[in-house]
Amino acid sequence: MQSKLKIDVHTHILPTSLPNFKEKFGYGGFVSMHKDSVSNQCDMMIDGKFFRRVEQNCWDCGARIEECNQKHVDVQVISTVPVMFHYWAQPHHCLETSIFLNDHIAETVASNPKRFVGLGTLPMQSTDLSIKELRRCVDTLGMPGIQIGTHVNQKNLDSPEFLPLFEECERLGASIFIHPWDMLSPERMSKYWMSWLVGMPTETTLAICSMIFGGVFEKFPNLKVCFAHGAGSFPGTIGRIEHGFQVRPDLCAINNKINPRSYIGRFYVDSLVHDDVTLKHLVSLFGANRVMLGTDYPFPLGEHNPGELIESLDFDEQIKNQLLSATALDFLNLKADRFI
Repeated sequence: MQSKLKIDVHTHILPTSLPNFKEKFGYGGFVSMHKDSVSNQCDMMIDGKFFRRVEQNCWDCGARIEECNQKHVDVQVISTVPVMFHYWAQPHHCLETSIFLNDHIAETVASNPKRFVGLGTLPMQSTDLSIKELRRCVDTLGMPGIQIGTHVNQKNLDSPEFLPLFEECERLGASIFIHPWDMLSPERMSKYWMSWLVGMPTETTLAICSMIFGGVFEKFPNLKVCFAHGAGSFPGTIGRIEHGFQVRPDLCAINNKINPRSYIGRFYVDSLVHDDVTLKHLVSLFGANRVMLGTDYPFPLGEHNPGELIESLDFDEQIKNQLLSATALDFLNLKADRFI
């Protein structure tokens, strides 16, 4: 361990194995895992079709900790892989899969409490069931927050049905990590990995603008929200967004009369932008106290050497420490001495 604490707020994990949810619930769409004991790889399949190949570090805690030690990462904040959200499933079935995944994350944290922090997943297609599982995650499992998607079955996050959940998150002090998933316009993004390269940043920007224009941050001023991938395209388009608000308030200001730029600093972002100029802009725009290390471990689009970009820039040591751990601790309402 090095003296400078390094917390990676954006990592994903899967259980060692998954139940046969398709057989149990009587319909498809669920992931199954097909492991190769020789290569230590696993093919994630959906109804017999290949979805993604993952390595052992996606489910094996020993492998994760070994890599964390090699890369000098002290703490990983772990959350499920977004394909496991299951928002499209019947609500009680999604609750059951969420409980299974959350219990696994809690067990992983309990086995190594100085190395892992867990974020839960919720059956977002039912606000009542989401609030029920949120309370269990926080009160019973000891999680500091949850991970949710950028939309729920094409409903943006300003939809009135989500407001009671956000209200309960604020009351409980539960942080929300928002990750893009089920990207828009798949028919136009089927080539060149466009859904991940273009669709994800767009999804995130849409979620941010929905919460701003819909007045979510205004209704819940103490709600702690972090957006993945450096807030997607939002940092590069805030000028256009603000200008649109000013010139067409009849379209943009129908639910919230406050300038969108006023909400910069009201939410958090991770540092996963892969570019030194972009990261400097992110810190300049949001402030170091709203930007935190996130790598998307263990996937190819992640930062393969966690914190390397932050360390390479000419930030002073105080700002580097802020980005590498202090902002994450603030976002999660945690103390550093838990991990030291």
